[in-house]
Amino acid sequence: MEKTEYPTYAQLEANTPPGSSWGVFADADRGTANFAGHAEVREAASSVTRGEVFNLDYSLNAFDPPMARARRAPEHEILSTHSESRDDVLHEFFLQATSQVDGLRHRRASGYGFYNGVADGSIRAGVPDLGVQSWAERPIVGRGLLLDIAGLLADEGTPLEHRGGPVLEIDHLERACARQGVSVRSGDIVMVHTGWSSWFIGSTNEVRDEVRSGRRATGFRQSKDLARWIWDHQVATFATDTFAVEVLPVVADSDFLESAPEDKGMMHQELIAKLGVPLGELWNLESLLKDSERTGRWDAMCIIKPLNLVGGVGSPPNATAIR
Repeated sequence: MEKTEYPTYAQLEANTPPGSSWGVFADADRGTANFAGHAEVREAASSVTRGEVFNLDYSLNAFDPPMARARRAPEHEILSTHSESRDDVLHEFFLQATSQVDGLRHRRASGYGFYNGVADGSIRAGVPDLGVQSWAERPIVGRGLLLDIAGLLADEGTPLEHRGGPVLEIDHLERACARQGVSVRSGDIVMVHTGWSSWFIGSTNEVRDEVRSGRRATGFRQSKDLARWIWDHQVATFATDTFAVEVLPVVADSDFLESAPEDKGMMHQELIAKLGVPLGELWNLESLLKDSERTGRWDAMCIIKPLNLVGGVGSPPNATAIR
Protein backbone atom coordinates (compact mmCIF):
# COMPACT_ATOMS: atom_id res chain seq x y z
CA MET A 1 0.00 0.00 0.00
CA GLU A 2 1.35 3.43 -0.94
CA LYS A 3 2.22 5.79 1.87
CA THR A 4 0.53 9.14 2.23
CA GLU A 5 3.07 11.89 1.78
CA TYR A 6 4.37 13.05 5.13
CA PRO A 7 7.65 14.75 5.99
CA THR A 8 10.53 12.42 6.75
CA TYR A 9 12.10 12.31 10.19
CA ALA A 10 15.08 14.20 8.77
CA GLN A 11 12.71 16.97 7.67
CA LEU A 12 11.08 17.02 11.11
CA GLU A 13 14.46 17.90 12.59
CA ALA A 14 13.86 21.42 11.22
CA ASN A 15 10.47 21.64 12.94
CA THR A 16 9.80 23.33 16.29
CA PRO A 17 10.53 21.56 18.52
CA PRO A 18 13.22 19.70 16.58
CA GLY A 19 12.23 16.15 15.65
CA SER A 20 8.53 16.80 16.25
CA SER A 21 5.41 16.21 14.16
CA TRP A 22 3.65 19.24 15.63
CA GLY A 23 1.34 20.69 12.99
CA VAL A 24 1.57 17.66 10.70
CA PHE A 25 -1.77 15.95 11.48
CA ALA A 26 -5.20 17.52 11.02
CA ASP A 27 -6.46 15.48 14.00
CA ALA A 28 -3.50 16.09 16.28
CA ASP A 29 -5.06 14.41 19.33
CA ARG A 30 -4.68 11.03 17.61
CA GLY A 31 -0.97 11.47 16.88
CA THR A 32 0.51 8.74 14.69
CA ALA A 33 -2.72 6.74 15.04
CA ASN A 34 -3.64 8.90 12.04
CA PHE A 35 -1.42 6.62 9.94
CA ALA A 36 -4.02 3.85 10.37
CA GLY A 37 -6.81 5.27 8.24
CA HIS A 38 -9.83 3.83 6.46
CA ALA A 39 -7.81 1.95 3.86
CA GLU A 40 -5.64 0.31 6.53
CA VAL A 41 -8.72 -0.73 8.52
CA ARG A 42 -10.34 -2.27 5.44
CA GLU A 43 -7.18 -4.15 4.53
CA ALA A 44 -6.76 -5.45 8.08
CA ALA A 45 -10.39 -6.61 8.18
CA SER A 46 -9.99 -8.45 4.87
CA SER A 47 -7.06 -10.42 6.33
CA VAL A 48 -9.28 -12.20 8.87
CA THR A 49 -9.77 -15.76 7.61
CA ARG A 50 -10.04 -18.10 10.63
CA GLY A 51 -11.97 -16.08 13.17
CA GLU A 52 -9.38 -16.75 15.89
CA VAL A 53 -9.25 -14.03 18.56
CA PHE A 54 -6.25 -13.26 20.81
CA ASN A 55 -6.19 -11.19 23.99
CA LEU A 56 -3.18 -8.84 24.20
CA ASP A 57 -3.70 -7.61 27.78
CA TYR A 58 -2.44 -9.02 31.05
CA SER A 59 -4.83 -9.00 34.00
CA LEU A 60 -5.10 -5.81 36.03
CA ASN A 61 -3.14 -7.38 38.92
CA ALA A 62 -0.61 -9.36 36.87
CA PHE A 63 2.27 -7.12 37.97
CA ASP A 64 1.91 -7.07 41.74
CA PRO A 65 3.71 -5.03 42.81
CA PRO A 66 4.20 -3.12 39.54
CA MET A 67 7.64 -2.15 38.30
CA ALA A 68 6.85 1.55 38.81
CA ARG A 69 7.10 2.14 42.53
CA ALA A 70 4.53 4.96 42.42
CA ARG A 71 1.87 2.57 41.10
CA ARG A 72 -0.02 -0.27 42.77
CA ALA A 73 -2.16 -3.17 41.63
CA PRO A 74 -5.85 -2.41 42.20
CA GLU A 75 -7.89 -3.90 45.01
CA HIS A 76 -11.09 -5.46 43.72
CA GLU A 77 -14.15 -5.31 45.96
CA ILE A 78 -17.53 -6.87 45.15
CA LEU A 79 -20.48 -5.00 46.63
CA SER A 80 -24.01 -6.19 47.28
CA THR A 81 -27.02 -4.06 48.14
CA HIS A 82 -29.17 -7.19 48.56
CA SER A 83 -28.85 -10.94 48.12
CA GLU A 84 -29.65 -10.88 44.38
CA SER A 85 -27.30 -8.05 43.38
CA ARG A 86 -23.55 -7.66 42.87
CA ASP A 87 -21.45 -4.65 41.81
CA ASP A 88 -17.72 -3.99 41.48
CA VAL A 89 -15.41 -1.29 42.70
CA LEU A 90 -11.66 -1.00 42.14
CA HIS A 91 -9.62 0.79 44.78
CA GLU A 92 -6.27 2.38 43.88
CA PHE A 93 -6.79 1.70 40.17
CA PHE A 94 -3.60 2.96 38.49
CA LEU A 95 -4.37 2.78 34.79
CA GLN A 96 -0.72 2.19 33.82
CA ALA A 97 0.15 -0.52 36.36
CA THR A 98 -0.30 -3.39 33.89
CA SER A 99 -0.72 -3.68 30.09
CA GLN A 100 -1.17 -0.12 28.89
CA VAL A 101 -1.11 2.39 26.11
CA ASP A 102 0.58 5.67 26.99
CA GLY A 103 -1.48 8.64 25.88
CA LEU A 104 -0.10 11.88 24.50
CA ARG A 105 -0.46 13.56 27.91
CA HIS A 106 2.03 11.18 29.48
CA ARG A 107 5.12 13.25 28.68
CA ARG A 108 5.89 16.89 28.03
CA ALA A 109 8.65 18.03 25.67
CA SER A 110 11.18 19.79 27.88
CA GLY A 111 11.24 23.50 27.11
CA TYR A 112 8.33 23.29 24.65
CA GLY A 113 5.24 21.74 26.21
CA PHE A 114 2.78 18.97 25.49
CA TYR A 115 2.27 17.45 22.05
CA ASN A 116 1.28 19.90 19.33
CA GLY A 117 1.69 22.83 21.70
CA VAL A 118 -1.34 22.05 23.88
CA ALA A 119 -1.21 24.40 26.86
CA ASP A 120 -0.24 23.03 30.25
CA GLY A 121 -3.49 24.37 31.66
CA SER A 122 -5.50 22.06 29.39
CA ILE A 123 -3.87 18.95 30.83
CA ARG A 124 -6.47 18.48 33.54
CA ALA A 125 -8.96 15.78 34.46
CA GLY A 126 -12.12 16.08 32.38
CA VAL A 127 -10.55 18.29 29.71
CA PRO A 128 -10.36 16.38 26.40
CA ASP A 129 -7.16 17.75 24.83
CA LEU A 130 -4.77 14.84 24.09
CA GLY A 131 -6.82 12.49 26.27
CA VAL A 132 -7.01 8.73 25.67
CA GLN A 133 -10.73 9.09 24.91
CA SER A 134 -9.65 10.12 21.39
CA TRP A 135 -8.58 6.49 20.81
CA ALA A 136 -11.66 5.13 22.57
CA GLU A 137 -14.16 7.12 20.54
CA ARG A 138 -12.31 6.10 17.36
CA PRO A 139 -10.31 2.97 18.26
CA ILE A 140 -6.90 2.43 16.70
CA VAL A 141 -7.45 -0.36 14.18
CA GLY A 142 -5.10 -1.76 11.56
CA ARG A 143 -2.64 -4.48 10.73
CA GLY A 144 -0.78 -5.65 13.79
CA LEU A 145 2.70 -6.97 13.01
CA LEU A 146 4.41 -9.15 15.60
CA LEU A 147 8.22 -9.01 15.61
CA ASP A 148 9.84 -11.71 17.73
CA ILE A 149 13.20 -10.45 18.96
CA ALA A 150 13.31 -13.13 21.67
CA GLY A 151 13.02 -15.85 19.02
CA LEU A 152 15.58 -14.16 16.79
CA LEU A 153 18.23 -14.02 19.50
CA ALA A 154 17.48 -17.53 20.74
CA ASP A 155 18.01 -18.83 17.20
CA GLU A 156 21.31 -16.95 17.03
CA GLY A 157 22.49 -18.53 20.27
CA THR A 158 22.42 -15.29 22.27
CA PRO A 159 19.11 -15.43 24.18
CA LEU A 160 18.01 -12.38 26.11
CA GLU A 161 19.04 -12.39 29.77
CA HIS A 162 16.39 -10.09 31.19
CA ARG A 163 17.83 -9.86 34.69
CA GLY A 164 20.61 -7.65 33.35
CA GLY A 165 18.29 -5.36 31.37
CA PRO A 166 19.77 -5.82 27.88
CA VAL A 167 19.72 -3.05 25.28
CA LEU A 168 17.76 -3.54 22.06
CA GLU A 169 18.66 -1.85 18.77
CA ILE A 170 16.79 -1.09 15.55
CA ASP A 171 19.02 -3.73 13.96
CA HIS A 172 17.11 -6.28 16.04
CA LEU A 173 13.88 -5.06 14.42
CA GLU A 174 15.35 -5.33 10.94
CA ARG A 175 16.78 -8.79 11.58
CA ALA A 176 13.47 -9.96 13.05
CA CYS A 177 11.71 -8.78 9.88
CA ALA A 178 14.23 -10.66 7.73
CA ARG A 179 13.95 -13.84 9.84
CA GLN A 180 10.14 -13.77 9.61
CA GLY A 181 9.98 -12.72 5.96
CA VAL A 182 7.89 -9.61 6.70
CA SER A 183 8.15 -5.87 6.21
CA VAL A 184 6.57 -2.95 8.04
CA ARG A 185 3.78 -1.11 6.21
CA SER A 186 2.34 2.35 6.69
CA GLY A 187 -0.27 2.32 9.45
CA ASP A 188 1.00 -0.85 11.15
CA ILE A 189 0.62 -1.52 14.84
CA VAL A 190 4.07 -2.94 15.54
CA MET A 191 4.23 -5.37 18.48
CA VAL A 192 7.67 -6.42 19.72
CA HIS A 193 8.02 -9.67 21.64
CA THR A 194 11.01 -9.97 23.99
CA GLY A 195 9.55 -12.28 26.64
CA TRP A 196 10.21 -9.70 29.37
CA SER A 197 6.69 -9.62 30.85
CA SER A 198 6.33 -13.38 31.11
CA TRP A 199 9.86 -13.56 32.56
CA PHE A 200 9.08 -10.91 35.19
CA ILE A 201 5.76 -12.51 36.20
CA GLY A 202 7.41 -15.92 36.46
CA SER A 203 10.46 -14.72 38.43
CA THR A 204 10.98 -15.11 42.15
CA ASN A 205 10.12 -12.29 44.55
CA GLU A 206 13.85 -11.78 45.08
CA VAL A 207 14.52 -11.22 41.37
CA ARG A 208 11.49 -8.96 40.94
CA ASP A 209 12.55 -6.88 43.94
CA GLU A 210 16.06 -6.63 42.53
CA VAL A 211 15.02 -5.29 39.13
CA ARG A 212 12.34 -3.04 40.66
CA SER A 213 14.76 -1.45 43.12
CA GLY A 214 17.34 -1.01 40.37
CA ARG A 215 14.68 0.21 37.91
CA ARG A 216 16.28 -2.10 35.39
CA ALA A 217 14.42 -3.42 32.37
CA THR A 218 15.07 -4.69 28.86
CA GLY A 219 14.28 -2.13 26.18
CA PHE A 220 15.42 -0.07 23.21
CA ARG A 221 18.42 2.24 23.25
CA GLN A 222 17.58 5.94 23.62
CA SER A 223 18.44 6.76 20.02
CA LYS A 224 17.19 8.98 17.24
CA ASP A 225 17.53 5.88 15.07
CA LEU A 226 14.47 4.33 16.73
CA ALA A 227 12.45 7.55 16.49
CA ARG A 228 13.41 7.74 12.81
CA TRP A 229 12.51 4.06 12.24
CA ILE A 230 9.06 4.45 13.79
CA TRP A 231 8.26 7.72 12.02
CA ASP A 232 9.64 6.90 8.58
CA HIS A 233 7.81 3.54 8.58
CA GLN A 234 4.64 5.47 9.53
CA VAL A 235 3.95 3.18 12.48
CA ALA A 236 0.54 3.89 14.04
CA THR A 237 1.36 2.36 17.45
CA PHE A 238 4.60 0.91 18.79
CA ALA A 239 4.03 -1.70 21.48
CA THR A 240 6.28 -4.08 23.38
CA ASP A 241 5.99 -6.60 26.20
CA THR A 242 8.61 -4.63 28.17
CA PHE A 243 8.15 -2.21 31.06
CA ALA A 244 8.96 1.06 29.31
CA VAL A 245 9.66 0.28 25.60
CA GLU A 246 13.07 1.87 26.19
CA VAL A 247 15.86 0.32 28.23
CA LEU A 248 16.28 1.27 31.87
CA PRO A 249 18.49 2.64 33.28
CA VAL A 250 18.94 5.06 30.40
CA VAL A 251 22.11 4.39 28.40
CA ALA A 252 25.01 6.72 29.20
CA ASP A 253 25.23 7.90 25.58
CA SER A 254 21.52 8.65 25.14
CA ASP A 255 20.84 10.93 22.19
CA PHE A 256 18.46 12.90 24.41
CA LEU A 257 20.58 13.85 27.42
CA GLU A 258 20.25 17.53 26.57
CA SER A 259 16.66 17.54 25.33
CA ALA A 260 15.24 15.45 28.20
CA PRO A 261 17.30 16.43 31.25
CA GLU A 262 14.46 15.85 33.73
CA ASP A 263 14.31 12.17 32.66
CA LYS A 264 18.09 11.70 32.34
CA GLY A 265 17.78 11.34 28.57
CA MET A 266 14.72 9.09 28.36
CA MET A 267 13.11 8.66 24.96
CA HIS A 268 9.47 8.91 26.04
CA GLN A 269 9.34 12.64 25.42
CA GLU A 270 10.74 12.18 21.90
CA LEU A 271 8.25 9.48 20.93
CA ILE A 272 5.17 10.74 22.79
CA ALA A 273 5.50 14.51 23.25
CA LYS A 274 7.31 15.23 19.98
CA LEU A 275 6.23 12.58 17.47
CA GLY A 276 2.81 11.73 18.97
CA VAL A 277 3.35 7.95 19.07
CA PRO A 278 0.96 5.85 21.18
CA LEU A 279 3.31 3.57 23.13
CA GLY A 280 2.15 0.13 24.27
CA GLU A 281 3.89 -1.36 27.30
CA LEU A 282 3.63 -4.69 29.11
CA TRP A 283 1.51 -6.24 26.37
CA ASN A 284 0.66 -9.93 26.52
CA LEU A 285 1.96 -11.30 23.23
CA GLU A 286 2.42 -14.94 24.26
CA SER A 287 -0.70 -16.56 22.78
CA LEU A 288 -0.37 -14.60 19.54
CA LEU A 289 3.29 -15.68 19.34
CA LYS A 290 2.41 -19.35 19.77
CA ASP A 291 -0.10 -19.11 16.94
CA SER A 292 2.46 -17.34 14.76
CA GLU A 293 5.04 -20.05 15.40
CA ARG A 294 2.49 -22.72 14.55
CA THR A 295 1.06 -21.09 11.42
CA GLY A 296 3.96 -18.99 10.14
CA ARG A 297 1.70 -15.93 10.04
CA TRP A 298 2.99 -12.82 11.82
CA ASP A 299 0.27 -10.28 11.11
CA ALA A 300 -3.28 -9.94 12.37
CA MET A 301 -6.07 -7.43 12.49
CA CYS A 302 -5.46 -5.46 15.69
CA ILE A 303 -7.89 -3.31 17.68
CA ILE A 304 -6.85 -0.94 20.49
CA LYS A 305 -9.68 0.64 22.48
CA PRO A 306 -8.57 2.33 25.71
CA LEU A 307 -11.02 3.27 28.44
CA ASN A 308 -13.24 6.16 27.42
CA LEU A 309 -11.82 8.42 30.10
CA VAL A 310 -11.99 12.05 29.05
CA GLY A 311 -8.57 13.57 29.64
CA GLY A 312 -6.99 10.23 30.53
CA VAL A 313 -3.19 10.08 30.53
CA GLY A 314 -3.01 6.34 29.81
CA SER A 315 -5.14 3.23 29.93
CA PRO A 316 -5.20 -0.51 29.63
CA PRO A 317 -5.26 -0.95 25.84
CA ASN A 318 -8.09 -3.51 25.74
CA ALA A 319 -6.12 -4.77 22.74
CA THR A 320 -7.27 -7.66 20.59
CA ALA A 321 -5.76 -9.46 17.59
CA ILE A 322 -7.95 -11.34 15.09
CA ARG A 323 -6.86 -13.84 12.44
